[in-house]
Amino acid sequence: MADRDSSHLSAGVTGQQEMRRPLERRIKLLALAAFVTAALGLASGTGAWALNELRSFDYLSTIGRMPLPPNGPVIVAIDEPSMAEIGRQWPWPRSLHATLVEALRKAGAKAIGIDVIFAEPSSDEANDHRLATAMGPDVVLAGDQSLLESPQADQFIRTEPLAVFTGKGARTGIASVDLGGDGTLREIPSYHDGFAAVLAEVAGTRLTPPPQSALIQTFGPARTYPTVSYYQALAPESFLPEGTFRDRVVVVGLSLQNAPSINDGGADAFASSDTVHSNRLVSGVEMQATIYDNLANDLFIDRAPRSAVIAAIAAAAVLAALSVLRMTGWRTLAYTVAALTSIVVLSYALMRFGQVFLSPIGPGLAFAFVAAGQTGLDYAEERRRRREITRAFSQYLSPALVERLARDPSHLKLGGERRMLSILFCDIRGFTTIAEQMKDDPEGLTTLVNRLLTPLSEAVLKQGGTIDKYIGDCLMAFWNAPLDDPDHAAHAVQAALDMLAALDEVNEELKAEAKKEQSPLQTLRIGIGINTGECIVGNMGSVRRFDYSALGDAVNLASRLETTSKDYGISLLLGESTAALVENIFPIAELDRISVKGRTAVSPVFTVAVGVHKDALIRHRAFLEAKYDGKLKARDVIFDKLKSALPPLARYYERERSKLNMSRSKKT
Repeated sequence: MADRDSSHLSAGVTGQQEMRRPLERRIKLLALAAFVTAALGLASGTGAWALNELRSFDYLSTIGRMPLPPNGPVIVAIDEPSMAEIGRQWPWPRSLHATLVEALRKAGAKAIGIDVIFAEPSSDEANDHRLATAMGPDVVLAGDQSLLESPQADQFIRTEPLAVFTGKGARTGIASVDLGGDGTLREIPSYHDGFAAVLAEVAGTRLTPPPQSALIQTFGPARTYPTVSYYQALAPESFLPEGTFRDRVVVVGLSLQNAPSINDGGADAFASSDTVHSNRLVSGVEMQATIYDNLANDLFIDRAPRSAVIAAIAAAAVLAALSVLRMTGWRTLAYTVAALTSIVVLSYALMRFGQVFLSPIGPGLAFAFVAAGQTGLDYAEERRRRREITRAFSQYLSPALVERLARDPSHLKLGGERRMLSILFCDIRGFTTIAEQMKDDPEGLTTLVNRLLTPLSEAVLKQGGTIDKYIGDCLMAFWNAPLDDPDHAAHAVQAALDMLAALDEVNEELKAEAKKEQSPLQTLRIGIGINTGECIVGNMGSVRRFDYSALGDAVNLASRLETTSKDYGISLLLGESTAALVENIFPIAELDRISVKGRTAVSPVFTVAVGVHKDALIRHRAFLEAKYDGKLKARDVIFDKLKSALPPLARYYERERSKLNMSRSKKT
């Protein structure tokens, strides 16, 4: 009844713990996901975060980049060959620009944008008049708008072309651009009358107003757009294929033939998203052409609102929590790599096919932080559990077994489980007498007991046993728990033999010390009982204090065998189950069939006859048959023969002969 109640109590406590553990893990994961979401949500509002998101846009937007839209702008480049061919210093006479406009118009250009600011009169009024004469509603001239900051006030300065040019029908387009924090041009200019936007209107394109801070979709590095030199455009019929400018938008501006590098810098040249790959700047006129195509073809990319970014971060954090809901390990790394790859692919797909950019940085970091955070927590928990297991079992198990348990706690089922165990009890014989003799030296008595129990315990641990407890001068141990041990019975018996050998060594030491010190000799003897059977093993005790122990009838019988061993003059008694499991390993001899106290069934008892020949064991079995059949007589010579053939059982045979003599005396 006590065994059953204890197992129910232990199992109930463990059941409650097992029910609480997943719930506690879910709560912790939810808290971790919420913390990561909140932290990254706050970080997403900082400038550094925004800059990193834009850099991720640079990489994503240039993967499998879109081709140039058909019939896009043609660039007329004010480049090195033109300067050499024209032979004039920059700025060139405005009459030359007038000639260019007329030549482009004659060649069929439907809109002409000149990315040059004519804000001041030239030194030759005739040149201005000549350019004004060439102006018309198909021409867009560049203007500029800048912010001047001072301690007193901030003011916008707007620079526009001379009225003499716009009075002839030419439009003004603000060519100023908005650079990112790293000096890269990624955003569609915020001006409603931006250069590219006005040029698109002049070309007859109905524009959809882009959202605030829309991003530019680039089509390649510098010189991606079809480009001709300025001097060629002055006489296209001589230098260019027919129809080069027909029904095309033409953008005129400074564009060096060899695009300058970032380190070199350059006039009217900018870093674009493609610069991350080419390390080359793109001319301002080519960037205006790129902006034109973005506006005219609705190719610009909108930024996801911050609410969507935070939602994506929260979704990734929850997904990461679900991926580590049960455990973390090598699969966590695989899940994280797969998730990060998926997040990048989804971000790219959303940008490429939905024209909305939601950076993968926030969701990627959210997934990685939650997965890594829980992995760290699990590692810390594992370390804590390993310390607890090491601390709890270091007194019971060998260091090797403690290490195995610490590495894989799944071998340990707390709270009570049914297992087949081999249980050993060992007791110091005559301890009461020894204690009485040493009553005036309690420290010496303690030293003596510890001196014996230490090698006995080492013998148990060496064979992989679990030390259950010490009860005064008694030691209890068992095998096959908490770790599986298929040879538990053999290991228990071998431990018992090692304990007897260790006892002999201690007695030899005590004998030598007694002789040296001329003190009374203390000879120690032990009795050992081993039995195998099904038990309940686990943490037994109260909520406040418990021990890893075993309960069951097999445990009780092992204790009874240890007590009974002194009646037979034998140091080691085995139960029937243990003997059956080790009879092919050790020389086993049955001694008797007895009824132990507290049990109604008759139990055969056995011992190990170390160093005995098989023939002697055969004669011993014949002796037992005669004993059980009542055919033995005290005067039979078999007693003396067996005492010589089986010295370890000499006291047992003498005891059996004495019993026969006593029985005969009672009859007479």
